[in-house]
Amino acid sequence: MKRIVLFLLTNLLIMVTIGIMLLLVDVFFRLSLTAGGDVMQLGMLLLYSVIVGFTGALISLALSRVIAKSAMRVKVLRAEDGLDAREQKVLQFVHQLSRQAGLKTMPEVGIYESSEVNAFATGPTKSRSLVAVSSGLLDQLDERAVEAVIAHEVAHIVNGDMVTMTLLQGLINTFVVFLSRVVAFVLSRLVRPQLSSLVYFLVAIVAQIIFSILGALVVMAYSRHREFKADAGGAQWVGKPQMAHALKSLRSTVELTDDSHKSLSTLKISGKASIASLFSSHPPLEERIRRLES
Repeated sequence: MKRIVLFLLTNLLIMVTIGIMLLLVDVFFRLSLTAGGDVMQLGMLLLYSVIVGFTGALISLALSRVIAKSAMRVKVLRAEDGLDAREQKVLQFVHQLSRQAGLKTMPEVGIYESSEVNAFATGPTKSRSLVAVSSGLLDQLDERAVEAVIAHEVAHIVNGDMVTMTLLQGLINTFVVFLSRVVAFVLSRLVRPQLSSLVYFLVAIVAQIIFSILGALVVMAYSRHREFKADAGGAQWVGKPQMAHALKSLRSTVELTDDSHKSLSTLKISGKASIASLFSSHPPLEERIRRLES
């Protein structure tokens, strides 16, 4: 319910903001333009923004599993490939927990070579998902902790977090594209005609960057929220004590997390507390442990 409320609230805020901007722009046009002036077609712009915003988000979702496997160099595990004992255990955990969670199609399972202690789930749908763990996680954590971490990732799939995140990002993208161009158009009308196109271009770029940063606050807030829910979901299948044990084990290995790929931050299970916590995709492990145990 909280996930749905957050989604609807975000949608409402965006629509209200766009509505206010439309009123302001409409007033500006009425005061400054002649009958034959160059009037911006706001309806067409809004349609364009929706198409651009959701197309980018949906394409990212469709390619999420492929991109993750390529970027992280994930080795997909298949029972018929002759797996070693550790790989068989990972495959067994994922399939066992997926059945407990009621998934009709088993996710792809993979391992990638990295010293970081990490795992992630991604994919466009529940039936086309991927759960991957790092070799560092298998080396550093005991079996109880590994199983709980995998339960957390399976919970992301069951909760439909990838799809919800995409819809949210699509709304944010629409917001960014639309308002950046409205602001650019308004400001371009305040300069000489010879400079209008240049001002529009430059302002649109700057405004899009600023609005994207503001939109990231909403997306990251949802990302942090979904981590708490995935902890609770995983605890339903392995038990709260085991999930808490996994989080405490992760806390002792946070320094091993590889932060070199910022674009992959939403795939990192262990968030670090920082000054820029509002832009963090994961809440601090101390907070996750406190929420889980309360």
